[in-house]
Amino acid sequence: MTILVPGATGALGRHLVADLVAAGEPVRALSRTPAGAGLPPQVEVVGADLADPSTVTPAVFEGVDRVFVFPADEGVDPFVAAAVAAGVERFVVLSSLAVAAEFPRDIGSASYTHHRAVEAAVTSRTDGWTILRPGTFANNLLAWAWPVRAGAPVRVPYVRSGQAPIHEADVAAVAAVALTQEGYRGRILPLSGPQVLTKLDQAAAVGAGIGREVRLVEITPEEFRADTAAFLPEPIIAMLLDYWSDTVGRPDLVRPGVPEATGRPGRTLEQWARDHREDFVGRGSSAGPDTPTE
Repeated sequence: MTILVPGATGALGRHLVADLVAAGEPVRALSRTPAGAGLPPQVEVVGADLADPSTVTPAVFEGVDRVFVFPADEGVDPFVAAAVAAGVERFVVLSSLAVAAEFPRDIGSASYTHHRAVEAAVTSRTDGWTILRPGTFANNLLAWAWPVRAGAPVRVPYVRSGQAPIHEADVAAVAAVALTQEGYRGRILPLSGPQVLTKLDQAAAVGAGIGREVRLVEITPEEFRADTAAFLPEPIIAMLLDYWSDTVGRPDLVRPGVPEATGRPGRTLEQWARDHREDFVGRGSSAGPDTPTE
């Protein structure tokens, strides 16, 4: 039987597909642009878009018994309904720690509202689910890439707030385990990176990984809002500022999900930065450190 992976060409999806192929699992990947998916040749790539339910035909689920549920902005509910109707038996859902509502800041936040609905799309229809709840993704730090490439300091509020950023490959590794091994039905797995780091520490770890100094300049929440208003919706900005302000002096917690599922420690932020070095310094840059200028 086949594992269906929507979002297969994204940062996490590519790692998940690679892990499943390495485990010898048959994989069907959904992509809006299948001709340019660039996935391993063993993978069956099917054109479909969750935001357009008419493209998710019954043929998408033919021979599928397991599905990875990617929390797309639109179309998750009809997608899951179609999967259940087609007889899919196991769902592994990518959600967010915000849904646990461990802190007042989470309740009603953009992440809480969206991912809670994604979880409900599955749990209201079947008991064959596993939910992954990662905290902050290390990939969020790609927002720093442009100023680092430009040799400028990164403008950041709450530089002493502490998070445990998780490598997207570790989330994918846990998803692969939950999709291929028994014992995960009905479980919720909180996930994080292996270490809590302040933003200052995160800059040092990224700098060590890419071989280039990453300098931060602390700005006010109002300045951050002005810097990002053209790129981020206001609910996302508010969520980020609440999260960062709340984790100054009360940092995030390290969660055990990655080592418990995979049997190895999670990847460090420095490793994540090495894996994303080209994003920060460009293709073909020398490996040695350099000194940026303002």
